[in-house]
Amino acid sequence: MANPPPNPASNLQAIRTKVRRLTRNMSESQLATTDIDNYINTFVLYDFPEHLRTFNLRTSFNFWANPFQDTYPTDTLSFGDPVVNPTIQNNPLYNFQNTYLTVHPPVFIAGFQAFYTQSREQMYGVYPIVNSIVSIGPAGDGVTTVFTGVINSQQAIVPGNFVQTVCLLQNNVLFSSVDLNGNGLTLVDVPVIVPSTGNPSINGNLYIPGFQPVTPPTVITPGNTINYVTGKFTITFPFAPGSGVPINSQTVPQIVAMPQALLYYNNKFTLRPVPDQPYQVNFEVYVRPTALLNMQQTPDLEEYWQYISYGAAKKIFEDRMDLDSVALIMPEFKKQEALMIRRSIVQYTNERSATIYTEQTSFGPGSGAWGWGGGPF
Repeated sequence: MANPPPNPASNLQAIRTKVRRLTRNMSESQLATTDIDNYINTFVLYDFPEHLRTFNLRTSFNFWANPFQDTYPTDTLSFGDPVVNPTIQNNPLYNFQNTYLTVHPPVFIAGFQAFYTQSREQMYGVYPIVNSIVSIGPAGDGVTTVFTGVINSQQAIVPGNFVQTVCLLQNNVLFSSVDLNGNGLTLVDVPVIVPSTGNPSINGNLYIPGFQPVTPPTVITPGNTINYVTGKFTITFPFAPGSGVPINSQTVPQIVAMPQALLYYNNKFTLRPVPDQPYQVNFEVYVRPTALLNMQQTPDLEEYWQYISYGAAKKIFEDRMDLDSVALIMPEFKKQEALMIRRSIVQYTNERSATIYTEQTSFGPGSGAWGWGGGPF
């Protein structure tokens, strides 16, 4: 029996060739291959996912919560310098905001379905951020600039006489006073990160507002530091607080426990309650399509190759202000777009809109229950 013919080429080289034919630039002197690749990947990474969110680009995503850390950034700067510590790039949230397009429920934390919101009003209406403003004990004497102490006992009694651990919210610690000339004295915290992972440690350094480091610190500053778990602190004001002037701490104590809610806002994830130990957090995301960097590399789905070719050619015409060619290519571009979305449409037709009836999982009295009820009438 004869072998079946191979599938038509759909790799980067095939896309390059089709782009050259569409734009009538068959030679390297007319249009460099590096320029073609740039147009191709510009379309793949930035245009494609905004035109189409196909079924195969939606997947589940996991990250792991850390004890005493409530906020999880998704940029690169917050994790430290990848040149100095390249292992931070293994953190699943490193550059999440560019690797993934959108976040979607359901959210599961340790396997339990959790509340998901993108509204700060909703999250902090349930889990308010209320500052506890208390004196650290000693008052200013007009000379002393260094003070040490403990903010609170780090324990709380909850109903049932259970004792639970309390931590201080990171990025929400402030020490304040007033100097001899009536000027305000302020120190705010920046968490010290673990260099190998980019995750915050249980310690933070204290800085004058406006003078925080651009990249997070990796070494504790002994003269200006706070431990978020024990509450121990050492502060050094730039000028001495006035004689008899109180020195206050402003913190947000939080009982730690298994998180029940996830906020996604400003490209950051926030968990409440604050985790008391590591937990797996799972939700759904749309993945950005993969860039084509190798001549033999194919798109995430092979059938994308013609759509990508037309998209790249369209961008070339647009840069040349060749609007007539843009108009000529648009009908086929839209046709390819319709073909690309067809697979997703057919896939989604397997599900109907959820109702109280479609959510039932039992199949009759023999399975032990009827829907949510627990048995037939």
